[in-house]
Amino acid sequence: MSDSPVTTAVLDAAQLRQAEDTASWVLEEGKRLGLDGVEVNVSLSQGFSVNVRQGEVETVEFHRDRGVSLTVFKGLCKGHASSSDDSRDSLRDSLKAAAAIASYTEADKYAGLAPAAELAKEIPDLDLYHPWEMDTPRAIEEALACETVARADKRIVNSEGASVNSGASLRVFATSEGFLHGYRGTHHSRVCSVVAEDAEGMQRDYWYDGGRIGASLQSAQEVGEQARERTLARLGAIIPETGELPIIFAPQVASGLLGHLVSAISGGSIYRRSSFLQDSLGKAVLPKGFALGEQPHLPAGNSSAPFDGDGLPTRAQFFIEDGILNQFALGLYAGRRLGMAPTGNGGGVRNLHVTDTGESLEALMAKAGKGILVTEVMGQGVNVVTGDYSRGATGFLFENGVIQQPLQEFTIAGHLGDMLRGIQGSGTDVDRRGNIACGSLLLSPMKIAGR
Repeated sequence: MSDSPVTTAVLDAAQLRQAEDTASWVLEEGKRLGLDGVEVNVSLSQGFSVNVRQGEVETVEFHRDRGVSLTVFKGLCKGHASSSDDSRDSLRDSLKAAAAIASYTEADKYAGLAPAAELAKEIPDLDLYHPWEMDTPRAIEEALACETVARADKRIVNSEGASVNSGASLRVFATSEGFLHGYRGTHHSRVCSVVAEDAEGMQRDYWYDGGRIGASLQSAQEVGEQARERTLARLGAIIPETGELPIIFAPQVASGLLGHLVSAISGGSIYRRSSFLQDSLGKAVLPKGFALGEQPHLPAGNSSAPFDGDGLPTRAQFFIEDGILNQFALGLYAGRRLGMAPTGNGGGVRNLHVTDTGESLEALMAKAGKGILVTEVMGQGVNVVTGDYSRGATGFLFENGVIQQPLQEFTIAGHLGDMLRGIQGSGTDVDRRGNIACGSLLLSPMKIAGR
């Protein structure tokens, strides 16, 4: 290990200025070529990943990627091109290629850049950039320590490995309507996955922690302990009997359920008429008292952004209040297609959160009586068009607030609309590692297909 750790995932202010200069040049060149409008995204990312398995280093990877993405307009016709080469000659060729494509595309009356009056004027500093003082030797040491802790039980018979990852990125977005801004960000993580075995068979599970600030992550030892304990808890799993029981989605699974809800209220699904919530504005889609909103300006938030994919300002807002769907999540194009104002959601929602009813997981289990805590789902059995939901699952049988038995190889089925409106409680065990922050969700009884 080196005496003075070197931060590997670093993008300095000079690189951001260089990306801004590139974007500015593209706009000027587009104007010189006589294009009616130009939009450009310049991106740069770099970082490293260390992976170990069974006490040995498997891979040490360094990555550095850059890209320039261009959209040009000739009237209401648009063309798109991209390049990993940001030299002036390459970018000039990309502009000409995009212009040639625009000559063949059909006019779209909804296409076009956001007008200058609608573009973000203030670009807040959201505290997204936190380089991690983590060099390769130290990352290897931590990954090995994490795996060693995870394997510290004779029932752990194999390992899928542990990793330490660190990355930095920057993005500059510019349009010929007068917008040119960029920002930097970081993301770091520790991950571990192991396999346990007993007389009943083998089980695997994992744990990870990730975020913008490396010093705020769980330690290598904590991640290893969580991976070990979660895996051991699954030993002795049985297939439950077919029936109908209350279901609790653990936070990692609950965020997926809310992700399906977000997909169903997103502009693309709505204007294509491919959502089970197509005609649900002003109607109840969650229980009374529940709200669903986003916080795109959350300091150091995993998905925070000062502007959206169209250059429009992002803002804290609620899509659902007191259970009622008040607005869709709309980017510029979808808003035009629907005849509605865009909501600053070009590129998606950011730092979504749902109402917390103030109950712990234990309280939710006690409230449900007897049911199943679902900790993992698998398969592609979710249809956002119809709302049909059917997925394979693993988890735990609980009764009177106490875990009784690990479960495996069963299927849960229902309709997304019924599942969402049937939420009975949202737990205080909020998982904030991703874009959707929520705790465990207690749902009404669902159909269980087991033995």
